[in-house]
Amino acid sequence: MARIFSSQAEIRITGLVLLILLMTGCVSIQPRWAVRTTSTPFSSPSDLASLEQEAVALFTPLAPTLLLRGDEAGLGLYLAEAIKKVAPTWKIMDEQQTIGLINRHGLTGEYTRLRQGADQIHILERDLLQKIGKSIGVRYVFQPRLAYISQTMTDRFEAPVSPILILQTRSAVLRLSLQLWDTVSGEPIWSSTAESVVLNETMSLEPMFIKDAAQAAFGSMLTDLLTGKTSSEYSRINQFLDKLVQEKNE
Repeated sequence: MARIFSSQAEIRITGLVLLILLMTGCVSIQPRWAVRTTSTPFSSPSDLASLEQEAVALFTPLAPTLLLRGDEAGLGLYLAEAIKKVAPTWKIMDEQQTIGLINRHGLTGEYTRLRQGADQIHILERDLLQKIGKSIGVRYVFQPRLAYISQTMTDRFEAPVSPILILQTRSAVLRLSLQLWDTVSGEPIWSSTAESVVLNETMSLEPMFIKDAAQAAFGSMLTDLLTGKTSSEYSRINQFLDKLVQEKNE
């Protein structure tokens, strides 16, 4: 009986120590993440080299189902941030600049029809793409698409002296695709899909931010593009990508 009481006391003490460390910031738990990608080969080495010379626009992300509408908000910003880190020499026209120029040139109707076609048949119609690309002055466009998103929370640890939850496992799962189109030929020259999983142990009330999963996914797909890989797995072992994901948490 004495041993049982002793074990319970040890658990309480351990819990209190953990709580104090977490509350004082002495313990920092960084998110764990993993990404699996599947990518097509790039059409030609010359096209890849021209990405550094030609302007590249980011189209607004697509969300093909009503259940996903709204969840794609922010993905364009995360893609732009990932490109700046992974390929800093590219001449990127971010989503805000792109839609601003489209509106300035009176092409909102054409852009709407282009997106409707992409939603239905996964194709950016050539004539519309050529017209928009020529008007806003870009050779290539990235078209991101959200396929799946989920967030879960699992209780892991409660304070032993009070019913206060101090530790949860929170996770986010994200499936994305990314296509690179040539606005002159009207052809897709590269595409990739990624499934990103991020896990974090936390005592705060904040959710597992989708930005973490998106940064990991976009960074991994872009790495495939630059290295010519067609099937890859990335994790915290890749220090460059891990820094991209963890940067804001430091």
